[in-house]
Amino acid sequence: MTKADIVNEISKNTGIEKVTVQKAVEAFMDTIKESLVEKNNVYLRGFGSFIIKTRAKKTARNISKNTTIVIPEHNIPAFKPSKVFVSEVKDNKKKK
Repeated sequence: MTKADIVNEISKNTGIEKVTVQKAVEAFMDTIKESLVEKNNVYLRGFGSFIIKTRAKKTARNISKNTTIVIPEHNIPAFKPSKVFVSEVKDNKKKK
């Protein structure tokens, strides 16, 4: 499902114009991104959490040049689904 599909689905289910829904979806995503950039996690009860994970410093190898490089510690965004979310997906799979 793409962002356009999500906008169409929300518009169809709520009766709100697609342009308005698209602005709301874009604002939602921008808010999550800005929060994560500021190192604040986002918790959506019953859905999941957008969190910052810190990857430790490590040594990697460049196989083509046969050299080692150091990858510094860095942050990455991650999504952790809630237990309700996970159970709904699992239960749905069993029914098929």
